[in-house]
Amino acid sequence: MSRSPRLAAVALTVTAGLMVTAAPAGAAAPHFTPGAPGAGDPYFPDMGNGGYDVAHYDIGLKYDAATKGIAAVTKIDARATQNLSRFDLDFLGPLTIHHLTVNGRKAAYKRTGAQELVITPPKGLRKGKKFTVVVTYSGVPQKIDDPALGISGWLATPDGGVMLNQPIGAATVYPVNDTPRDKATYTITLAVPKGLTGLAGGDFAGSRTKGGLTVSRWEMRQPMASELSMIAIGKYDVIKGRTPKGVPNITATDRALGTSAALAKDFNTQTGQVTDWEASLFGRFPFSSTGGVTVKASAGYALETQGRPVYDLTRRPGTIPRGDLLAHELGHQWFGDSVTPKKWADIWLNEGFATYSEWLYFEKFQNKPVQKSFEETYATPATDELWQGKVADPGRDHIFDGLVYDRGAMALHALRKQIGDKSFYRLLKAWPAAYRHGNASTADFVRFSEKLSGKRLDGWAKAWLYSPGKPTY
Repeated sequence: MSRSPRLAAVALTVTAGLMVTAAPAGAAAPHFTPGAPGAGDPYFPDMGNGGYDVAHYDIGLKYDAATKGIAAVTKIDARATQNLSRFDLDFLGPLTIHHLTVNGRKAAYKRTGAQELVITPPKGLRKGKKFTVVVTYSGVPQKIDDPALGISGWLATPDGGVMLNQPIGAATVYPVNDTPRDKATYTITLAVPKGLTGLAGGDFAGSRTKGGLTVSRWEMRQPMASELSMIAIGKYDVIKGRTPKGVPNITATDRALGTSAALAKDFNTQTGQVTDWEASLFGRFPFSSTGGVTVKASAGYALETQGRPVYDLTRRPGTIPRGDLLAHELGHQWFGDSVTPKKWADIWLNEGFATYSEWLYFEKFQNKPVQKSFEETYATPATDELWQGKVADPGRDHIFDGLVYDRGAMALHALRKQIGDKSFYRLLKAWPAAYRHGNASTADFVRFSEKLSGKRLDGWAKAWLYSPGKPTY
């Protein structure tokens, strides 16, 4: 397998080494221990790591169209949460590491198991102190194809590739603490051959073309879970504008899909309209720009990548996403992106709200009452597998099933009926505001709903969230 040369055009400056103050005379020397090789999520015990908290990722990536490979440098700014003798990052696939430093000094490392990159710095890292890791690497990133979870990671496209990370794909492209609990800000710099476009989540921060390369910079200034980061490289028609309420709005359509210029403009317009309409229901848009990207990637799904969802339209070339799909993925910007579950078992807080956003869209724009959407879904026979699991604990292999999408939305409608429309619509704004850019659990949501409505909801929660079977309605 051929390898790309090291990235030079987007090389990153290494932060100066961490100064550690000597202990006072007679003081006991600190005891340093390894960070945990997992973040403790029951569904994905190997994902994420312990012992530190990441503040920022700075990813510089050069794409080679001939080899379809990358040469990259990832710089990670973090803070130790214990006295660390060593720590892990998640890093998957055949990418080759060329150089690795901690605080500007060469560090020992080894790769173990399926995804662990174990790093031993030259000296222990004290609890509470900041440190910087820089990893230089190259190769051809690979996708993950899990029978239950679907395709994620780096997906090759006709003229480039797209990174779709939910739930476990980020580590195929960059070294990462791959857990939703460790959100961080991002800077992504992409160098692509002239004629191609580099796209990422966040705000566009400028581009230049020199020496046959177009270099673009993107900044996600709000905390983001790694599963929501995005990179897309290929031939795109890009439209930059603003929503009617003034939110910067960048949409891109993959030329491989054959989308007309008129439809590409409609995609931008509708994205802006849905963003503003949902803001009227859920509170101000939680990020500093919105948008969307259509791709021909054979992924088979759309994904709520933060600030700029990705829509795979391989099976619908020459079209743009339907309005209800826009409502679903943009609704995630509040529910799932800004407020992210503490653990994967809580994913109904993402998908239930996003599906309910579709129902609200149908009511607003297609004259189909939410009650009718509920009744049609509730009519599913009690023997159907839809009713067999627990919404708030669906199991690893069911986090993308109707159990969390459809039953999650039904649970919200049942809650609406119990607390009343006035409290429910207050909840739609108050919940994402209270946990903005943070993490929350099902238990947090139940307590929050009880406090806001002034009603006991343990019966509702038991029937709709914590028990299998079709609840009486």
